[in-house]
Amino acid sequence: MSAYVLPAPISPALPVVGASALFPVRRVYCVGRNYAAHRREMGGDDRDPPFFFMKPADALVPPGGTVAYPSQTQDLQHEIELVIALGAGGADLTADQALDLVWGYAAGVDLTRRDLQGAAKAKGRPWEAGKAFDASAPISAIRPVADGGHPSGAIQLSVNGVIRQQASLTDMLWGMAEIIAQASRLWRLEAGDLIFTGTPEGVGPLVVGDRVSGAIDGVGEVAFQII
Repeated sequence: MSAYVLPAPISPALPVVGASALFPVRRVYCVGRNYAAHRREMGGDDRDPPFFFMKPADALVPPGGTVAYPSQTQDLQHEIELVIALGAGGADLTADQALDLVWGYAAGVDLTRRDLQGAAKAKGRPWEAGKAFDASAPISAIRPVADGGHPSGAIQLSVNGVIRQQASLTDMLWGMAEIIAQASRLWRLEAGDLIFTGTPEGVGPLVVGDRVSGAIDGVGEVAFQII
């Protein structure tokens, strides 16, 4: 006899580079405006501390998936990001402790209904409609940190073969350890959590038919088409 009155939902999981076993996903945290040029692009202040929002874990689009242009928007935009995958948990961590939690890294794209996000910001409302919609987080396979270490190279995104975003991970205002530590002061982090670490400048619109490809040196590639 089932323990549930309805069929239990399938837990999201992601492929791992070089392995057949999957990485189980618990929560998806996202950092806003973590590159100086993107903060200026969006009207922010470089001195602001990092802030967080969340996406549902089932918004992830594993490699090979397609993304349908979402409803209720006329301004779907791309944001390429380094994604941290945690293999252990903790609360109230220091930056010196934080990197011990990292299991691996991935390349992800934070898709954004920019017009809905802007309307919510103007009225002081939450961002879920603009950020946390279905299929809003295409992502690569996870590369274990044991295989590639902690990345520090180039990050870029192209649409239909034309580069739109290009920067270095060293341009982040808050590094990986600082982001993890700050998040751990707001929530108890656990194994299976992902953290999208923010995007560089050059965010822009996508339309049906666009082919999007992103890459992060030493981490991997993410690719999908808007259908």
